[in-house]
Amino acid sequence: MPHATPRFAPYPLGRVYQLIEPGPVVLLATSRAGTPNVMTMSWHMMVEFTPPLIACIVSPGDHSFAALKATRDCVIAIPPVELADTVVGIGNCSGAHVDKFARFGLTALPAEKVAAPLIGECFANLECRVVDTRLVNRYSLFVLEVVAAWIDPKREAPRTIHHAGYGRFRVDGEEILIDSRMP
Repeated sequence: MPHATPRFAPYPLGRVYQLIEPGPVVLLATSRAGTPNVMTMSWHMMVEFTPPLIACIVSPGDHSFAALKATRDCVIAIPPVELADTVVGIGNCSGAHVDKFARFGLTALPAEKVAAPLIGECFANLECRVVDTRLVNRYSLFVLEVVAAWIDPKREAPRTIHHAGYGRFRVDGEEILIDSRMP
């Protein structure tokens, strides 16, 4: 088997996710029996343009797992960097024991097509329905279809945070434009 060139050093396999982080840290809102909950999520990815499909990992150990599995709908809310401390706080406690909307001062707003709430402090909210659960038992992977999308037009160029592992985050930066033939 060929060896890597001397300029490369081995990298721990348990940290590979830090190199391939999928996108901004988001908040996943659910509602079960009229009780809203929210969790922090960074394991997600787009899988289709139209209709927009998002795959995401929600662990069975997360309080939101049971709600998502039972109700088959949620909201993916995209927080700006100014909410970084709140996002981490949400991720460090369980909705099984805490009303996270109350504890973190989040505004639950009614969604149009799903029971889960929009989050008023976020600059974008994506109403989603679960459309594929074939990989839930094996990988905790849900495929969601975005059925409505909302942005706050007053927030120009909001910046997002990206998980880099072990309490480290990166903030998205400068936007560059490069000609592309993609629609």
